[in-house]
Amino acid sequence: MDTEKTAIIPPVQRKRRGLIISIGLNGALVVLVCGLALYAFMLNVDLGDLKRRMSKEVETRQQAERYVVETRNQLTESLREIEQLKAQLAYKETDYQAAVKAKPALPVVINFRSSMLGQGLVAVIENTSDRYLTVVLSVRNPTLSTTKRFKLDLEPQSRSDFGHLEGWQFASGDELSLFSDEFGALKLSVP
Repeated sequence: MDTEKTAIIPPVQRKRRGLIISIGLNGALVVLVCGLALYAFMLNVDLGDLKRRMSKEVETRQQAERYVVETRNQLTESLREIEQLKAQLAYKETDYQAAVKAKPALPVVINFRSSMLGQGLVAVIENTSDRYLTVVLSVRNPTLSTTKRFKLDLEPQSRSDFGHLEGWQFASGDELSLFSDEFGALKLSVP
């Protein structure tokens, strides 16, 4: 008889091998469960961050919408005030024009002559009324864009010279205006 050696594994070694495989599989399952738990924890943290960001964005958007509504309301109110002011201004402008038209003409005549002491022209302002007049003389040179105002006291039935000695050297094209509270304005240009 041939003796062949067949390997027979004793039952104890089988149990040990099964136990080692079982422990290995259980260890692998524990590592897998721990990995899944860690992954779930990370997803939860990310989800929390997303929720916080979303709530901040929602709050920011709500604030922006409130700001837009408030700004729109302020704009509407401002436009309403502008319309009211325009209406008041139109009313006052017509009142002013009516009052100016109702004032009598300023009893003053203005002529110009050449200056005897210097260059330019001198305005000869004549009060043709029988009373004292206080007027404001406004002179403007459109070429140089200069303007000056002077207060003048005019005696009744008299003439006053106004030129470079009094503060303005007149030239052709200058614009001259006389204003008085009781009379309408007198405006002319130097010839």
